[in-house]
Amino acid sequence: MTLKEHKKHSTIKRPGYGSFGRQEWAILGAPCDTIKALADTVISSLAAVHKCAYVDTRHAEGDAAVNLPGRLAAGAALAYTDEIHYGQFNYKVQPNPFQYRQLFNEADLVLVNGNHHQAKAQVVVIDAVKKESLRKRVAQLTNVQLFLMAGNADEVFDFVREAVPEWQQVPVLRLADTAEICAFFGERLLQAKPVLNGLVLAGGKSTRMGQDKGAMAWHGKEQRYFAADLLQEQCREVFISCRPEQQAELNGSYKTIPDTFTGLGPYGAILSAFREQPEAAWLVVACDLPMLHSETLRFLVQHRNAAANATTFESPQDGFPEPLITIWEPKSYLTLLAFLAQGYTCPRKVLLNSDISLLQSPYPQALLNVNTPEDAERVKQLLGQKNVLADGN
Repeated sequence: MTLKEHKKHSTIKRPGYGSFGRQEWAILGAPCDTIKALADTVISSLAAVHKCAYVDTRHAEGDAAVNLPGRLAAGAALAYTDEIHYGQFNYKVQPNPFQYRQLFNEADLVLVNGNHHQAKAQVVVIDAVKKESLRKRVAQLTNVQLFLMAGNADEVFDFVREAVPEWQQVPVLRLADTAEICAFFGERLLQAKPVLNGLVLAGGKSTRMGQDKGAMAWHGKEQRYFAADLLQEQCREVFISCRPEQQAELNGSYKTIPDTFTGLGPYGAILSAFREQPEAAWLVVACDLPMLHSETLRFLVQHRNAAANATTFESPQDGFPEPLITIWEPKSYLTLLAFLAQGYTCPRKVLLNSDISLLQSPYPQALLNVNTPEDAERVKQLLGQKNVLADGN
């Protein structure tokens, strides 16, 4: 057997990370002060809507280049300081790419000083002063998305043209055109907004109810299909989450995602969906919400905050986030896995300890869930009253 024939590990879909995050640009070809000033301008323009981050290397001189700060000098591997208005971590060992992605997971935009670090996309400044410096970094030009012309340059350097085969299709702006540059990044982030899929949680065993809650027909069809049809109005694709042994029983006209994180209830179902499509956001609804209607889902989608880990409703019963009618953004995948690694499998606990957008539902009755026969009787009465009012009687 050759090495090529041997596949030791399973292949799963990976999120589209670069060196630090999903949407990252290295700015190179200019002095570091120019890159920092441009990054400040872009971040200031976008920070009200998007979470922005910046990566650079400090130019330490003399003793500062060799002396470790604070407790690191005493032998600590990691030190955290609460600076009241911000927090500061100091690491003795530089993080590796996997750790960087964890640290920058929640950032919607990562700007990188390309004079010191690489990123999966590049913004190239054409500056005569830094021409030779840029020539040394030409191998980094793997995905150039914007050229910025400094005041001393009028055309793209020959060696850059050779390194970027389709350089003529790359947008060109003047370095001084900061409004247009900010608009460029804003448009790219808008284009990168994750698509929204729907997931109906129907894999529970309904022990307290005594019958399959997903199969209960509150509106003339089984609730799992009714909920899936509602999600079709708001989502690109809709799936029914189920246990593997349930899959053959379900209507073949509906797509399914069997649990691959087993024994974890709804938590495992959400993770299984992210494992299937890690770049999508997931609008997750439980199959035990018989009062759910289109208006509630439409309100949730219209008020979606893609910069947060999740967008959800405040429960009218206890005031806590309602995890089973929630839009989970792709960045929450890593967060869910991190909580699982610490022994937690409660979606609500993740929401309580994450940056989320919490909404007041204009239709609180739609969040009423049914877990017992007593709950079912109450909902039957409510639905009967609703139908009477709808009929005008």
